[in-house]
Amino acid sequence: MDTKVVVIDRTRTGIAAGPDEGTDPGTSGLDALLAEAAQILRSGGLVAFPTETVYGLGANGLDDAAARKIYAAKGRPSDNPLILHISAVRELAPLVRRVPETARRLMDAFWPGPLTMIFEKSGIVPYGTTGGLDTVAVRMPSDPVASRLIALAGVPVAAPSANLSGRPSPTTAQHVIGDMSGRIDMILDGGPVGIGVESTIVDVTGPVPVLLRPGAVTMEMLRDVVGEVAVDPAIAGPVAAGVKPKAPGMKYRHYAPKAELVLVEEDGRRAGEGGCGDAAVDTINRLVRERMAEGRTVGILCTDETKDRYPEGVVRSVGLRASQESVARSLFAVLREFDDLGVDCIYSESFARDHLGQAIMNRLTKAAGYRILHC
Repeated sequence: MDTKVVVIDRTRTGIAAGPDEGTDPGTSGLDALLAEAAQILRSGGLVAFPTETVYGLGANGLDDAAARKIYAAKGRPSDNPLILHISAVRELAPLVRRVPETARRLMDAFWPGPLTMIFEKSGIVPYGTTGGLDTVAVRMPSDPVASRLIALAGVPVAAPSANLSGRPSPTTAQHVIGDMSGRIDMILDGGPVGIGVESTIVDVTGPVPVLLRPGAVTMEMLRDVVGEVAVDPAIAGPVAAGVKPKAPGMKYRHYAPKAELVLVEEDGRRAGEGGCGDAAVDTINRLVRERMAEGRTVGILCTDETKDRYPEGVVRSVGLRASQESVARSLFAVLREFDDLGVDCIYSESFARDHLGQAIMNRLTKAAGYRILHC
């Protein structure tokens, strides 16, 4: 299959890359660029497109055969549910059996934006989209390109991240091209994404909302709006065998580079500091020397504050520890860079587990396969 790449120059279309800037995306120039992509989606094809979180791989979410194409293109397990993307709140009602009051409050606070909610599905949503579940995940992205594409397609768009299953999620079109070229119909290149980690997922089907996947809408933000929020155990550890995941990223190996990744976490540090102090840096340096003595190429994932403390190894910073936003934005790109550099193993610093740090550590923990070395 030949994959067509369409570059969207946001400066020429009059829209901004960020979720909180820019003008009305419904310009004739943008519509002309997206018309072919919208037609591909309506016809059962696959289109990768930018969102404010990561690049998504879209298909008609009401077409069971189209959903199966997503699973095939990604090599994704069929019981790993997809997220339906809509462009307006009014598009939610036909997809779900009911909208609880908790969901309405969260929608008012965070839609459009990086929040996905789990509802009881209606009869029009195929089980191929939900991974066989009677629930459906829905979100309304704030990225103007994503929003306009969904509106032009006229269907809810099922869209997991546009990468091969298990790999780090794509934050640029180049990442998508590397994984998906020849597997899908079209890639919309809208430049780098703004957030860099996937949406927060909250199950609103029960009396107490449950956080299934942390993201840029943090636990603290959720509790400010709805009060009590429970946390699914899958955030801290792997889902047991035989359990169907209710949301993407809960059960299977995710976000992982090709090399073995080990998290090094220093016990006893305050939550706001994260898991990296002198003991963690010294431990990583010792492990790097040991692996290099074995003839291995070793990567080190660190921050701007500590990068000069690693004299050996392939050192890559994900940004400022003091800025969780910069770390989230760079995380997947750095993991992919280690793949390109062909390192044999990676040692990563740990991060604070509050606010956006909860999402960062969730992704790193899963990428490491829960290999955490405490020091």
